Amino acid sequence: MFARYLPEGFGDGALLGPVSAALKRLAAEQAARGDTATPLRLGVALSAGADSAMLAVHAAVAAQDIPGLELHCLHIHHGLQSLADDWAWHAHDLACGLGLACHTLRVTVPGDTGKGLEAAARDARYRGLEHLAEFIGLRHILLAHHRDDQAETVLMRLLRGSGPTGLSAMAEVSHRGKVVYVRPWLELERVRILAAAQDFANRTGWVPVDDPTNVQDHYTRGAVRRRLVPVLDERWPAWRSILLRHSRQARELQVLLDEVAAEDLLRLQPGSDHKDFSLAAWRALTPQRQVLVLRHWLNMHGLRAPSEARMRELCRQLRQLHALGHDRSMRLKHDRHWIVCERGRVSLLVQNDSDENR
Repeated sequence: MFARYLPEGFGDGALLGPVSAALKRLAAEQAARGDTATPLRLGVALSAGADSAMLAVHAAVAAQDIPGLELHCLHIHHGLQSLADDWAWHAHDLACGLGLACHTLRVTVPGDTGKGLEAAARDARYRGLEHLAEFIGLRHILLAHHRDDQAETVLMRLLRGSGPTGLSAMAEVSHRGKVVYVRPWLELERVRILAAAQDFANRTGWVPVDDPTNVQDHYTRGAVRRRLVPVLDERWPAWRSILLRHSRQARELQVLLDEVAAEDLLRLQPGSDHKDFSLAAWRALTPQRQVLVLRHWLNMHGLRAPSEARMRELCRQLRQLHALGHDRSMRLKHDRHWIVCERGRVSLLVQNDSDENR
């Protein structure tokens, strides 16, 4: 396929280096597994904005040095903006011009999740990416999150009271569902990406889309970018570095706590799929480790952590049950699942639509 959007010699070395290293690492991991019969397929989440567009472009450049690598651009159509159809077309135009396959999936963003539109759209986006990954037959997806995104995420979590470990924010490599997400640009400032996007537009005529919600006040991240970031930049120009230092320290703490929680979970006599465990063994833990292991257990199954109030209620109910759970059953809804306790076993069940009427 003719790559009309891949100018000879294009590519910012600072942007290309981390992407190339990530692709080569994934290729080496596949080779180490002895899986040479199938090509290495990788996805690039492409919204058609500047960040994801430059990631797709630099991934296309880096892929030229890795024989047998298949790159697939993945576009999620939320249907929340009047220009969403145009953005999907624009993403396909770029992918086609790079010589890459592009896949679009339209998702429905529910309005009754109780988490807000931003969070609902994010969850729908990740579910859509997972569906596309399964359809195409790939496991790894590149995301264009950068240093500025990371600092904003830490700031928002701090304001929400996420706690010490919640400040760890995004990891370079993370698992969600069946997909492994890779973020090669977390250490790079967005100004570099925008400069590359401008250079690319000058050379090719392809201009990224601009999502107005990124700076709209009624969206939390938009309000942070429009109201807080300018003030922080003026009064505390090093605020990003400071928050990212806290984030790294929080991530180190999270690794240690995860090790402790994983060891505790093994002591709870978990089932073969780790979806249930012994109530009596859980109650033998200290209150702090009870909370820690519950968070670890839910995260293991791809569920978000409960709020502090929700976690207190879950622990209260578990502590008030008879040690063997014979006095009554417990049933607590969380993230489209039920946490139940029957016959002394705490279990996680997927919520069915019919359950809403119970």
